[in-house]
Amino acid sequence: MLGTNQIKFIQNWLDTREIHNPTVARFLCKLIPAQCPFERKLKLFNRVVLYIPPLCNFNPFYYQLINLRFRCLSCLVDEYGEDVTIYL
Repeated sequence: MLGTNQIKFIQNWLDTREIHNPTVARFLCKLIPAQCPFERKLKLFNRVVLYIPPLCNFNPFYYQLINLRFRCLSCLVDEYGEDVTIYL
């Protein structure tokens, strides 16, 4: 299990990454989901039987990964003029 100092180090490392390579930016946009993939609603006869809330906020790196994805999208749009609607 990671200690507090290790978590903070990884968070800081993710926050300070600058993306200038379009291949890396495209890869990270495909790798990091646009929304939390864990939220589920189990329905039976059109009624919600079980609701599993999004657990992404429990991930200590969630906000850093979302910010990294945003920086990748911004890089693709600002520096290379690409259409990023396929990643949304």
